[in-house]
Amino acid sequence: MAESIVVKSPKKHVNLFYSLDCEELANNVASHSQNNITLQNIKWRSFADGFPNIFINNAEELRGQHVAFLASFSSPAQVFEQLSVIYALPRLFVSSFTLVLPFFPTGSFERMEEEGDVATAFTLARMLSNIPISRGGPTSLVIYDIHALQRFYFGDEVLPLFETGIPLLKERLQQLPDADNVVIAFPDDGAWKRFHKQFDNYSVVVCTKVREGDKRIVRLKEGHVSGHHVVIVDDLVQSGGTLIECQKVLAANGAAKVSAYVTHGVFPNQSWLRFTHKDEASEKAFAYFWITDSCPVTVKALANKAPFEVLSLAGSIANALQI
Repeated sequence: MAESIVVKSPKKHVNLFYSLDCEELANNVASHSQNNITLQNIKWRSFADGFPNIFINNAEELRGQHVAFLASFSSPAQVFEQLSVIYALPRLFVSSFTLVLPFFPTGSFERMEEEGDVATAFTLARMLSNIPISRGGPTSLVIYDIHALQRFYFGDEVLPLFETGIPLLKERLQQLPDADNVVIAFPDDGAWKRFHKQFDNYSVVVCTKVREGDKRIVRLKEGHVSGHHVVIVDDLVQSGGTLIECQKVLAANGAAKVSAYVTHGVFPNQSWLRFTHKDEASEKAFAYFWITDSCPVTVKALANKAPFEVLSLAGSIANALQI
């Protein structure tokens, strides 16, 4: 019986549009594409009343072409103006349309614990699920390290592709001088459920939050950290309070060094300042703090500030655009 051979299709050429915040990331994506991505421009303007006045350049030339948009929903106002473009691009008779939204911003607001709670994660997913279908079919939606529940919120009109930044972290960990001494820590059971299968070759520890009176205290639930370089892994950081408390617990249990990784460094109100190396005590707290460039506003703010290092999603996004 003749052996079947899978013939690889030639790489497609993608016209990549992007939000203003994502200009640097878009350029990095294009540099990883081996000339398979052409960056396209949008005129982002506003009327006198503040509402968007947007123009898509070279619209007629997009007919029959593969088109993508790199989005950053860093504020509610930006969601509206970018959605206006996202809804318009598939209707330009394009061959296919892909939306790359590295960070799904309402990701942690998915619970309805009492009547009256609004699950804004569901709202945003519904908005994205109503992107018009292009000539090539439903929109491909690329998202990184989304909270577990939201992946079920999307309708059949979009094809979600859930990617992860963890391979970037694992590659960076292999470059450390103490790579053989690294232990992975999860700040709670949720992080363990999301990520533990990607760290089969590492020893892992799990922290947990317990209630003591009116306070929630972080405790070491399982695992051994004494003498190890412990890397805390989670999907995102807001104020950073949980990471700080987790670091204190790990250090108290004998960790030689503590570092942290989150895919999405949200850091509202400049909360990243809590982690910068200002004195000997802060330098001992976190040896490294790795984030990706999924939140470009944050990346610009903390550039070249220890202990932060940015692991770029550019190569991964370039690959995802070929799927």
